Amino acid sequence: MNSDLVASTATQSEADTLRDGEILTVMEVAMFLRVPKSTVYKLARVGELPASKIGKHWRFLRRDIHEWMHSRSKQAS
Repeated sequence: MNSDLVASTATQSEADTLRDGEILTVMEVAMFLRVPKSTVYKLARVGELPASKIGKHWRFLRRDIHEWMHSRSKQAS
């Protein structure tokens, strides 16, 4: 039974690591932040939101968006 718990915990942490590295689109970030796509484009364009532009497309790492949100909430305190 303990080995099952260890295996499921290891699998969960691996899944979390993969998910943190997940690449998000503008639409996915807008849905996550619950803001219009235009806001995501603007924040990315001015460099406030961590993003990479690949050709004409913006891409975001889930981990970076989470860290950005946490840093903003700490600034507001």
